[in-house]
Amino acid sequence: MSETDEIQKDVVETDASTLVDWENPPSLADLKQDLESANVAHNSHTTEIDGWLRVLNGEQVIKAKPGRSTLVPKLARKQAEWRYAALSEPFLSTDDLYNTSPATFEDKDSAEQNGLVLNYQINCKIDKVTFIDSYVRTAVDEGTVLVRVGWEIEEGPRKVYKDITEVQVVQGPDGQPVEQEVKVGEESSIETVKIKNQPVLTVCDYNNVILDPTCEGDIDKASFAIYSFETSLSELKKDGRYKNLDDINFEQDSVLAEPDHNINSDDTSFTFKDKARKKVIAREYWGYWDIDGNDVVKPFIATWVGSTFIRMEENPYPDKKLPFVLIQYLPRRRNVYGEPDSALIEDNQKIVGAVTRGIIDVIGRSANGQQAIRKDALDVTNARKFERGDDFKFNPGVDPKQAFHMQTYPEIPRSAIEVLQMQNNDAEALTGVKAFTNGISGQALGATATGIRSALDATSKRELGILRRLSNGLTQIGRKIISMNAEFLDDTEIIRITNEEFVSINRNDLGGKYDIKLNISTAEADEQKASELAFMMQTMGNTLPPDMSQMILADLAKLRKMPDLAKRIADYQPQPDPLAEQRAQLELALLQARVANETAKGRENEVDVGLKTAKTATEQAKARDLNSGADSKDLTFVEQESGVQNARNVQAGEDKHEQDMEKKEHDRLTALDKEAFTALNKGQQG
Repeated sequence: MSETDEIQKDVVETDASTLVDWENPPSLADLKQDLESANVAHNSHTTEIDGWLRVLNGEQVIKAKPGRSTLVPKLARKQAEWRYAALSEPFLSTDDLYNTSPATFEDKDSAEQNGLVLNYQINCKIDKVTFIDSYVRTAVDEGTVLVRVGWEIEEGPRKVYKDITEVQVVQGPDGQPVEQEVKVGEESSIETVKIKNQPVLTVCDYNNVILDPTCEGDIDKASFAIYSFETSLSELKKDGRYKNLDDINFEQDSVLAEPDHNINSDDTSFTFKDKARKKVIAREYWGYWDIDGNDVVKPFIATWVGSTFIRMEENPYPDKKLPFVLIQYLPRRRNVYGEPDSALIEDNQKIVGAVTRGIIDVIGRSANGQQAIRKDALDVTNARKFERGDDFKFNPGVDPKQAFHMQTYPEIPRSAIEVLQMQNNDAEALTGVKAFTNGISGQALGATATGIRSALDATSKRELGILRRLSNGLTQIGRKIISMNAEFLDDTEIIRITNEEFVSINRNDLGGKYDIKLNISTAEADEQKASELAFMMQTMGNTLPPDMSQMILADLAKLRKMPDLAKRIADYQPQPDPLAEQRAQLELALLQARVANETAKGRENEVDVGLKTAKTATEQAKARDLNSGADSKDLTFVEQESGVQNARNVQAGEDKHEQDMEKKEHDRLTALDKEAFTALNKGQQG
């Protein structure tokens, strides 16, 4: 049956209308056509990676004569081994891989919650060490790492316990009876709960992901991505999202029927015989299609096994993008795939292998340890003694120095050693990894301090560039997980942050756009920061406030990869000595008493000021009275002396007489008026 007939057979057997009610759903033939069209570029890329992995694993085929060496030195693997730890340790040395910072001030609380949830999921829900090691090693070995970011929901029965309470009258704090709910028992029930509700990170096999070859090196521009994975009927039913499972032909659609898929198992000949566990290959198509028939594409996902659609729906993820993050180890212009160090040092490894095999052949073909004896040096009896290791006698006239010869390994030509050293140095220059091929010594990086510093600076910059690309990939993964948290986490889900702290996460606070930063650095950068902080402590430690010294010490502990010590330093609160605390209280009481005493003295002084002011006014009045009396006496004395006083006394006497006369006249007139009034009253009465 031709490929066209197979596609037509799929069109007949597969009907997407059983899964969706779209106006224009894609057919299986359409999706398989994209798969076949992209396979050409995909196969070219997989061929490249297969070659790089052969170089890495030393799988070069050597056609040698019998008895000659076929050794292939693993120069690329040696460089990669030094690279693995340098790239993975920055991610694994901290508990908080993600550090979220808000885009605006109002988002601060939500950003902190996102950071707590994200770090909790990475540390507790995902095997962080396994994922980071696979992430880094895939990038170093293959040049490109593809991470599939998904979400796993699993429900199952679980026994749930609830308290039985009743209202009882109990004695209150004031002795009065009050009603209160009291636990009187416990009941259990079987309920369906979410056993798993978490993100899933999968480092994909390069053989099993086919990308749109027209994306021009940017996966965000890709129109589709096809991911194949192994599954079984039991797993598909347990997932709950798949349909038409009874239509799958598990005999025809077995794992062996999909040669393009790379099987994860080491033993490809083993297969399960029962239907529930028998493995089949399912393919997920993530892409865009005009599902409404209005010439506007929408994101969707379709999954099929053989010729049967088992899932089709719109893209369920909130960002509506392909659920893949692609990271390039060494990027290539306008190419979606990167390249590893093996692509750079393949020729160096071949030259090192050829020279090494030549050296081994020279040494291996020598009869080392064999001893030659001249035929006439010993007679039969002494020859037997020589072979037994006993004392013997050699024939006269024979020089024993010439009669006996011990075979040894030949000297290795210096040119061969120089070629090996030159190729190793060239490989290290290409990769930026100093693998200490000459041994770990002070001369490994250079003969002078300037040379060592230059080598370290160049190496750290090369390494930091790779780390930036790896960290950017983790940042994209973090953004996808944050958007999924906003969509799939329950409102009341409790996330355990520490042994003592529990935070209830509200999904309404998880959907914002946040700037995510990664706490990563190279060992050289950490050492430089730590040295600067240590120098600061040495020069300013005696003058810095205790709080600032505590902050610097906490940062030093973090840079030295001691997070527990850093946490204890940051949270440390010095406990005062009881005697010192009592002394401080007494000193404070003494100061308060002194202040009260001084305040009382001030008030007393205020009273004294008033009294003194009043006394001053009295004395001033007395002084004025005395001054007035003295002035009056002085004036009288002067007037008596000058005669003015007598004239004044005469005038005063006359004035007094006149006043007396006026008073008497007033009294006389008043008496007359009174008599007239009395007479008038009598006349009227008569």
